[in-house]
This record gives sequence, C-alpha cells and structure tokens, in this order.
Amino acid sequence: MARRNKLKKFNDLLSFSNVYENYDPTNPKLLANVNEEVDLKGKWKSDHFKNENLLVLELACGRGEYSLALAEANPDVNYIGVDIKGARIWKGATIAQEKGLNNVAFLRTRIEQINLFFAPDEVDEIWITFPDPFLRKSKANRRLTSQQFLNRYKDILKKDAIIHLKTDDPTLYEFSQEQFEVCEFIEVLYDRDDIYAQPLDFDALKYKTYYEKQHLEKNRKIKYIQVKLTK
Repeated sequence: MARRNKLKKFNDLLSFSNVYENYDPTNPKLLANVNEEVDLKGKWKSDHFKNENLLVLELACGRGEYSLALAEANPDVNYIGVDIKGARIWKGATIAQEKGLNNVAFLRTRIEQINLFFAPDEVDEIWITFPDPFLRKSKANRRLTSQQFLNRYKDILKKDAIIHLKTDDPTLYEFSQEQFEVCEFIEVLYDRDDIYAQPLDFDALKYKTYYEKQHLEKNRKIKYIQVKLTK
C-alpha cells in the first residue's frame, strides 16, 4: 500500500503546475504538466512566476516547510524548494496549491545539477535547512556547504547574496564554519551555535521544519550561520 501511494504521488507531481522535474544531467530540460519539456534557466521570474520579484531557493527542502512559511510571510518574494525526494515535494506542492501560494514552486532534481537550471546572477538568496550531514568523512564533499557546492552557488547567485545554514548537527556546523572561513568569496555575517539560547535576532528563524521539531524534542541545539557572497 505504501509503495502504491508513493507511486501515485510521483504520477501526481507532473500534473502539478508548481512542480518541475529533471533526472538527466546531460539534458537541462525540465518536465512539467505531465510530459511537457520546458527550459526555465534564466527565466524563472518571467516565465513561471510572471514577475520580477526576488528569487530565493531552499535546498534539500524536504516537505518544503521553510519555503511555504517564507512564501506565506513574504508574498512579494518568489521561492523554489529543491529536493530529489518526490514524495516529500508532493507534500509541499500540495499544501502550496491548497493555500493558493503562487509565489512558491518546487524543483525535483539533484542539487549537484543546480547550475543546469539557473543562470548566472539569477538567484538572490539561498536557504539550507537541516540537510543530510553526511557524517562519514569519505562523503564530506557531498555536504551542501562543501567547497564544490559553494562554487556552484557562486555561479547562480548575485553579488552580496545571502546564504543561510540552519542545522542541529555539530559535525556539519563545524565543517561549515571551516569551509566558510577559507572560502575567498564568502564573508560570515552571523554565527550562533544555539539560536534559542537568546531571543531570535532574525524573524525568519522562527519557522520550524518537521526535522527541527524532532531535534528540539531531543534537546538538540539548533545552529545557524549567515554568510554573504562577496564575488
């Protein structure tokens, strides 16, 4: 039954007007509306959102809780949640449609391929919320704050764009501190290893994902780093 439900969700996704999918790293075309091929690179604002508002990505968005919360709070900003897990994206896309949140969309693809779908200087901001920390050292380069990913972000972000990292994992947090420190085009603006130990300094930090709620129930400290692109 669970497998059948998951397959149904996968089939539903391509009929959603707020979801795009890609699996072929050699072909930057996206699938939308069942089997329609579209090319939105450099045209997300004009062709999908139909405006010129700021464009913000949430990477490893899961069910898209952060994208949804931010989109609801900021109707004049465009949000795209990016993740490879179709069942999770189905949840976020369904809620967005039910709430009429036309300023949020979802891209189902691997984050390693993100440069295929966004043009230079197209993205204004990135949120990375509770990503897989890939705790084994052999997989450290798969962490979303590793240098290889920072180089990808640099290619699509505008100068002075902000990247946010929110995590409960000490290993990822310390790794990210090290990566940001040595990166020549990153300036650290804010760094806290326990954001709830004091009143929140940023209103956007108050939103909690499914995973954050679980971590807080286990008394884990929520860590947050904000950096600026100085390229």
